[in-house]
Amino acid sequence: MEHSLTAEDQAHLEILQTQIKSSPKGRGQLIPLLQMAQKVLGYLPDDALSLVADHLSVTRSEVYGVASFYNQFRFDPPGKNPVKVCMGTACHVRGGEIILENFERKLEIREGETTEDREFSIERVACVGCCALAPVALMGETLHGHMAPSKVEGLVLRVRVEKEKAEREASKS
Repeated sequence: MEHSLTAEDQAHLEILQTQIKSSPKGRGQLIPLLQMAQKVLGYLPDDALSLVADHLSVTRSEVYGVASFYNQFRFDPPGKNPVKVCMGTACHVRGGEIILENFERKLEIREGETTEDREFSIERVACVGCCALAPVALMGETLHGHMAPSKVEGLVLRVRVEKEKAEREASKS
């Protein structure tokens, strides 16, 4: 999914550009520079890939090829409320896939994507270590055990209501 850069992204790109300029050159720096870019921006937009490619004098497609090989790199910005659905054995057996599908349907995005408003992103994770509570989902830092498809809508709605409430209060100030 193509995401336009926000003003915050642009500011982070300027910071990244400064950091990259003072970094060593050479092919061995490709992964460390990608890690740096993701740390600064939270993800790897096209502009960040171009900065790395230009610094190392390699093609952007070469940089993308390396970044897309490793699952530690993401090309979509993380949501303010990242959803992680556990797919460890216990969660998988107890319906983790159904929970994931419900989040995808409710948020109208697929695993690995972020909503246009950057409020939510969905990720499949291997195990969160709470097998007794399976199936499990994390929304932000909050663990939700014994997930059921019916709980998905409530979790999403709660975040949206809290956001609206905060916006109303901010507009009163």
